[in-house]
Amino acid sequence: MNVKLFDTTLRDGSQSENISFSVEDKLHIAHKLDEFGIHYIEGGWPGSNPKDMLFFKQVQKETFQNARIVAFGSTKHAKNPVENDPNIRALLEAETPIVSLFGKTWIYHVEYALRVSREENLHMIGESVATLKAHNREVIFDAEHFFDGYKDNPDYAMACIKSAEKAGADVIVLCDTNGGTLTHDIAKIVRAVKSAIKSPLGIHAHNDSELAVANSIEAVINGCEHVQGTINGYGERCGNANLCSIIPNLQLKAGYYCIPDENIKKLTALANYVSEIANLTLSNTMPYTGKSAFTHKGGVHVSAVMRKPECYEHISPEIVGNKRRVLISDLAGKSNILFKSSELGLDLTSDKERIPEIVKRLKELENEGYEFEAAESSLELLIKRMKHEFPNFFSIQGFRILNEKDENAEIRSEATVRAKVDGQEEHTAAEGVGPVNALDKALRRALTKFYPEIEEMKLSDYKVRVINAWAGTSAKVRVLIESTSHGKTWTTVGVSENIIEASWQALIDSISYFLMKRHQKRETLET
Repeated sequence: MNVKLFDTTLRDGSQSENISFSVEDKLHIAHKLDEFGIHYIEGGWPGSNPKDMLFFKQVQKETFQNARIVAFGSTKHAKNPVENDPNIRALLEAETPIVSLFGKTWIYHVEYALRVSREENLHMIGESVATLKAHNREVIFDAEHFFDGYKDNPDYAMACIKSAEKAGADVIVLCDTNGGTLTHDIAKIVRAVKSAIKSPLGIHAHNDSELAVANSIEAVINGCEHVQGTINGYGERCGNANLCSIIPNLQLKAGYYCIPDENIKKLTALANYVSEIANLTLSNTMPYTGKSAFTHKGGVHVSAVMRKPECYEHISPEIVGNKRRVLISDLAGKSNILFKSSELGLDLTSDKERIPEIVKRLKELENEGYEFEAAESSLELLIKRMKHEFPNFFSIQGFRILNEKDENAEIRSEATVRAKVDGQEEHTAAEGVGPVNALDKALRRALTKFYPEIEEMKLSDYKVRVINAWAGTSAKVRVLIESTSHGKTWTTVGVSENIIEASWQALIDSISYFLMKRHQKRETLET
């Protein structure tokens, strides 16, 4: 059975807290959704704001291969003749071939929100749908608050969608607008509607009870052939049904056809693309597409996954464009080290006698507060040092930091560093906006004479985490430093009761890692 996908990221998803799409953002996302295989893209509500109206004007100039653009709006106002109603006129002026029209189906809303009679609401639904059909629009009728309305008064809720069906609605979408309906009720109500309505049915679920994906799948199983949702579940309050979970569940597990099979592998890239444009970080724990979706930490898990991935993975991560990850922590075992070493390009299979020693050292460091899950570059350096495969590019003879506050209340930080390279000592000083910045500048100044390529790298992020806050000002801190060069990033870690020392450790590792990788690349090119 085919299932039609209706994406409302640009409309309902944009109502999510902290999301504000520009017209250009919406056009970019629309093309990415079209490329992925989405059937309907709801672009916005043209009657509500100038930006959405501009989007519909701009999108007329665009070409889409798979998707059709949809304008969203409400039924006519009770006091307006339908031909002069601003909502209906705005929908027609958007010039989209398809219109998504919502109307009230819950008596509570009819009487307290619209403040019209039950009969008038039925008339508003029928007349609005009929008018749009008369202008050759495909009409998707969103039965707002349908499940709550059905539980309150099933006869009236059914009368509302029958009014839309009689007027020619092409699809009737049952909406769990408040997101409070349980899955077994979704199934029961969809079956009841399916037996009484001939028009194709759809489902629009919200996630206020964390059931939007389950409710959408259950609705499809019980007769809906049209599913509405958003990428990453973005939406007002707790969000909408997440299409990035619905699509693989339906297509990979339930036997439904949603998009071309070859496009499933684009799912993770799509989720990240939309999150980047939304300027939000994709949750690591997002099913299918999150960074942690196929990540393993416990040694027993890793050992099993290395032999048979299906032991702890419900699908192969590559199917949805994701990848398997193994973390190194105090829960690590030999399997973790072997897997991670292979991933980092390190050969431990011929040096297995060192694995117990490495595992022991890792657990000691984790106990001291180190964390290598987010600092794999420091992990790689540690393993290479324990295998005696790391060349010492430089050694540090010492450093000193001076902080002073002058009569103008300005704080000055100065660092001096003594470094040695190939027996030659370099003694330099530098000022910075703070002690860590001053240390960074002084160290670079000392080493650039020998390694001018260091100028190509820069620090891009700096994080400090207090490990044992109960110890007050003597607590340990963990410092993570992210560095970048030519589009590549790496993260290193340092731990100490002294924040300067922790920063220094991470800084030394950052430069050491850069030099190691640069020299490895140079040696590869020379051979």
